[in-house]
Amino acid sequence: MAGDSLTQTEYIKHHLTNLTFGQHPDGTWGMAHSAAEAKSMGFMAIHVDTMFWSISLGALFLYFFHKAARSVSADTPSGLQNFVEWIIEFIDYSVRGSFTAKNDMVAPMALTLFIWILLMNVMDLVPVDWIPSLAQAMGIHFMRVVPSTDPNATFGMSLAIFALTLFYSFKMKGVGGFASELTMQPFQSDNIVVKILFFPVNLFLEGVSLLSKPVSLALRLFGNMYAGEMLFILIALMYGGNFLVAAFGGVLQWAWAVFHVLIVTLQAFIFMTLAIVYMDMAHSEH
Repeated sequence: MAGDSLTQTEYIKHHLTNLTFGQHPDGTWGMAHSAAEAKSMGFMAIHVDTMFWSISLGALFLYFFHKAARSVSADTPSGLQNFVEWIIEFIDYSVRGSFTAKNDMVAPMALTLFIWILLMNVMDLVPVDWIPSLAQAMGIHFMRVVPSTDPNATFGMSLAIFALTLFYSFKMKGVGGFASELTMQPFQSDNIVVKILFFPVNLFLEGVSLLSKPVSLALRLFGNMYAGEMLFILIALMYGGNFLVAAFGGVLQWAWAVFHVLIVTLQAFIFMTLAIVYMDMAHSEH
């Protein structure tokens, strides 16, 4: 596809446009056929490719872990069983190191986040033209295969973590206890009048800190993966040049892919770890 009649700008825009389903300006519903048409569909539009790949990768995760669980053997464990056990031990160690309360939901949540995000990130290592070219051959014009480069996906996960954080904050501390955390710190005073005057200041500071958690969680993952995707696209453009430029592009692609393995793993680990820390904060009294 890098060698098609598309200009470099059109090539980049094409690879950064999601397969979008929504309502057209004339009131009909259908797929967008351009980036401008996708933008005009507004907030209620659905990125079909993000939904397809994220759900498919989640189902793949469940299938292999369920398969490993059903074929567990203490005598002759399979390679899949050894891998799954290693992952679970790693998650258990991470949860024990960051979560000080007791909640049987946190470890499964951490496992799901780490594996699911890792699988979504790993899709960035697939050559950028392979799947979009196959999709075009099937009549599908747009196809982005890395769900974590879509802020809709990263914000969806971060808002789910934020909702769990709020739920357990109210559950463990009560309405009064959670409200006290938001209004009684960081500024404190023994004088009742000064304490009341500090309430709005503390609420503003703690409110900003609270609301920044899901935003930073989502944007960190999105920003790193989007930058990685953009670099792969820019490197792919080099294949449209002469032999030396194309050869240099191949070396760059290999080098960036090797380095990107660390990034895709690290971003999944950071998202999981911060989710565990936020849950620990929700269970802990200041």
